[in-house]
Amino acid sequence: MSYEVRYSDSAKGRGLFSKTKLLCDTTILEEDPLVSCQFQWNAAYQYLACDHCLRPLETAQENATRLTGKMVELPHPECCCTDKSRFSSCPSCGLQYCSTECREEAYNQYHRILCTQTTDKNSSHPLEQLNEAWKQLHYPPETSTIFLVVRLLARILQAPNREAAIAQTLQFCHHTVNEDADLAHKLLGEKFAGQLSLLHNLLVAAVPHEGIEQFLTFEGFQSLLALIGTNGQGLGTSAISQWVKNTGTLPISQEERENLDSFVDNLYIQMDSNVGEFLNNEGVALYALQSACNHSCSPNAEPRFEHNNHRLSLVATRDIEEGEEIFISYLDECILGRSRHSRRKELVSNYLFECHCSKCEAEADEPDVTSEEDDDAEESMEDSS
Repeated sequence: MSYEVRYSDSAKGRGLFSKTKLLCDTTILEEDPLVSCQFQWNAAYQYLACDHCLRPLETAQENATRLTGKMVELPHPECCCTDKSRFSSCPSCGLQYCSTECREEAYNQYHRILCTQTTDKNSSHPLEQLNEAWKQLHYPPETSTIFLVVRLLARILQAPNREAAIAQTLQFCHHTVNEDADLAHKLLGEKFAGQLSLLHNLLVAAVPHEGIEQFLTFEGFQSLLALIGTNGQGLGTSAISQWVKNTGTLPISQEERENLDSFVDNLYIQMDSNVGEFLNNEGVALYALQSACNHSCSPNAEPRFEHNNHRLSLVATRDIEEGEEIFISYLDECILGRSRHSRRKELVSNYLFECHCSKCEAEADEPDVTSEEDDDAEESMEDSS
């Protein structure tokens, strides 16, 4: 392996380090998650994805037609990756999977516990009640889902070695009770923080208790919410983006290439006009190795989803020297481009640490906010008055 997990001075805990020199664009590692789950509203709006790995269950043409709101006929249908002949469904509850392999993996890992044993949606089932409660408390844009907690607990219950599965889960839980409570409230937002008890009661009703009692106390529940809030990795898949990527390799003439590029540009304009930024099947996952990567405001790697499912690829974004720590950014591009003060404020609020990366240290003498952020703050104060 080209990496190892060991103690990191930067985080006073574990970190991921290179064991050899890695060139820019090198895939450092690939891993499947402990658990993953599509966002609840994303699924409700018919973003069709495998219930296990989030691989699209639409063809590229179906995807484009739904996202534009009009019938679209894509050229070069051979560039679509969707293979409906491989689709499979749970015979008891009807959940859809991209393959028999995914259906069996889901059943063996967590779905046997969670299967509703009915082909009809039963609104009185505890899982459906939990689903509806979460959706009412967590409207789009979604950042997580309580069903990641549900699957994580079911995974423990179905594990051949329950103690090992619990230990693996606990490696993500490292905050104090008060910190967990703050993070759990942050995940829901101030408006709905008082609904934690409702979600806790519904979760307790939805899963068996034996062997996981420590996670089903109110404090244990808050700890699990904090876990997914700080370690959950967002992911997205798309039939149309894979079609576009594949058309880029077609051996066609320059004129055909220009016409195809124009078609694709116009297609994205139509999709953006109809659904805005909500183009992908979106969800969240929990990864054992990727979660060992610490944050830097000047990262040297980034997670990608190059297989169009929940398999994560960690890719170097610049050359990494042997023995160097591998960093990713916990912040999105917008926040990453802001001042040191703004970045640190975001990290303290959502991850409970103050960043001391090389970029933050180099900017230590700069003003706390940028002029642009000052203007935004002044406008906000004027609006409130």
